[in-house]
Amino acid sequence: MKIHYFSGEAWEEAYVREKLPGADIAFHQGSLAANPDLSDPEAETLCTFIESPIGKAEMDRFPALKLIATRSTGFDHIDLAAAKERGITVANVPFYGENTVAEFTFALLLALSRRVIDADERVREGTFSPAGLRGFDIAGKTIGVVGTGHIGAHVIRMAQGFGMNVIAFDAYPNEDLSHTLGFTYATLPELLAQSDIITLHVPYNEHTHHLLNKENIAGIKKGSYLINTARGAVVETDALVEALKSGTLAGAALDVLEEEGDLADEAALLTMEHPNAEALRVTLENHYLINHPRVIVTPHTAFNTTEAVERILNTTIDNIKHFAEGAPTNVVVPK
Repeated sequence: MKIHYFSGEAWEEAYVREKLPGADIAFHQGSLAANPDLSDPEAETLCTFIESPIGKAEMDRFPALKLIATRSTGFDHIDLAAAKERGITVANVPFYGENTVAEFTFALLLALSRRVIDADERVREGTFSPAGLRGFDIAGKTIGVVGTGHIGAHVIRMAQGFGMNVIAFDAYPNEDLSHTLGFTYATLPELLAQSDIITLHVPYNEHTHHLLNKENIAGIKKGSYLINTARGAVVETDALVEALKSGTLAGAALDVLEEEGDLADEAALLTMEHPNAEALRVTLENHYLINHPRVIVTPHTAFNTTEAVERILNTTIDNIKHFAEGAPTNVVVPK
């Protein structure tokens, strides 16, 4: 099997080669998107990450393609309909970091509640004083968990360990899970109105696009906090900015943004021959978020631990092996 492997860190090559000893693998430290002229009439597998869209044009460059093995849970960067038309199997990594992302959710929550980043910056600037850094307890607060899949369930367990009250919303409530973990389901408007902290753990799709938006974000309990470790476009950026400006939200912690391009390179957007006005608008709004004193922004790193990355690689390698053996696993089926 001939494989093109994109966006890997340097150490991954030896790791993958050891576990796929018979495969013909070409490693590329850059993404597929960063190699627009690359084509291969013999390649059967593309192993990619989420930053490389794979549509018809990309598939045309690899006419023998049989498998797209994405090293991610999300697969909205892949045109599933086009893959199905061409008989290309798409496999993902459905579970790898439920606890990992849940732990990072609480890292963000604690950083917000105890003003950890503000305190660190103050000491680095030469002032050793807690004045003006008073935070709040999370024990006794109500946390609204949006999405009760594997990550959401871990968040619920951790929240209960901190003595928090838990309510949850899910398009498909799991009553067995609710009974086992001892939490209550609510409608989304009820959750927004009752929660001191709202944390998002839903996949991104057409149903969750702008799940929080201009129409419903005003219903959030005034002075609450939002945490998003899911996908940026689950929250409408306009609505988030307005909620912060109005004080509806007291703060937010965002591991994802609606536009995750190179936020430092506004000049490229401004000087393009045909400027993308929407991308420019979202980029500028994101700069508002980055500069807001009660907003924490991290670079899509909730998954990023040694253990989680190894689980991602091991599952991806197994997906490739099983496909080669004629028994594909973790296959993504287009609707």
